Amino acid sequence: MASKQLLPTRVIVTWVILVLAAVVGPLLSAESHGGTVAAVVVLGIAAVKVRLVGLDFMELRHAPWALRGVFELYCVALWVVLTGLFVFL
Repeated sequence: MASKQLLPTRVIVTWVILVLAAVVGPLLSAESHGGTVAAVVVLGIAAVKVRLVGLDFMELRHAPWALRGVFELYCVALWVVLTGLFVFL
């Protein structure tokens, strides 16, 4: 009798990446004391976290190409807009 895997490997890897990103983000921002480069990196980490949650926990990885494309563009646009607002305002 074959053992049934409870969670897919991709979900476990995604969860580990999200946990690490949740730890690294605040550490990075605390070490730099408000530096612009660190803030842009933290915003990038946040955008990657949004993408991972959408793809792996909301099943957008297997969505029709148009829906996934809109989501991917949203993730990039989110990072660009937030970075622009932070840097230029």
